Amino acid sequence: MFSIFKKKSFLIDHIEGVTDFHNHILPGIDDGAKNVKESLELIREFNRLGIYNLIATPHVIGEYYPNTPESIQNAYNQIQEKEKIKNLGYSAEYMMDQHFIEIIEKNQIIPLVEKKVLVEMSYFQPPLNLNEILFKLQNNTFQPILAHPERYTYLHSKDLEKFRDLKTRGCKFQLNMLSLTPHYGIGIQKMAYKLIEYNLIDYICSDVHKISHLEKIREIKFPKKLETKVSSIKMNNLQLMEKRFN
Repeated sequence: MFSIFKKKSFLIDHIEGVTDFHNHILPGIDDGAKNVKESLELIREFNRLGIYNLIATPHVIGEYYPNTPESIQNAYNQIQEKEKIKNLGYSAEYMMDQHFIEIIEKNQIIPLVEKKVLVEMSYFQPPLNLNEILFKLQNNTFQPILAHPERYTYLHSKDLEKFRDLKTRGCKFQLNMLSLTPHYGIGIQKMAYKLIEYNLIDYICSDVHKISHLEKIREIKFPKKLETKVSSIKMNNLQLMEKRFN
């Protein structure tokens, strides 16, 4: 048992001080925090993990979560009116669909920092017009950061060819912390490890929706052989956000 334990490393020992730029902590506008009280509880729990810089990223998904810059800012203001949080910003997690094309064309994107934008895809299949969306983003000088690529099982293959193809088209990859556990399934966990091992992950974030997610993050262990690579990913987070909070 002792030798097995020594081969594992606690994630929280490697993520202190990062900016978490993928979470659902704004109140009442998606499937995350339901109200300001829950938002503040989540923020305090982040702080207990050593994470003080947060960028909230509510879903923007067509008719399901038709959030706008105004609705997102209003939710953010509700938190600040209740309790002033210094190192809290907001952006969004954009579903790459037809509605997103309209958002790009109307210049309504809220970037994470500079021209970086957090995007996601359906878990069932990639958008049929994925190339068009990526082209429009880049034509408007935005760089997409694809949320949780390890969770799109239609991208999985032994040679990682589909992931590499997205990389060549300008996508950066953001891993979910909980993907380092069986939280989303063993297959997702294995792919998360593999993407880290092959240097395909650029950033790591929580994708937190509720307190239980943060409680699980506190207990996450990952293979010790990946420590150096996880530390490099943390540095990418720090460098990406240094202009946002410094």
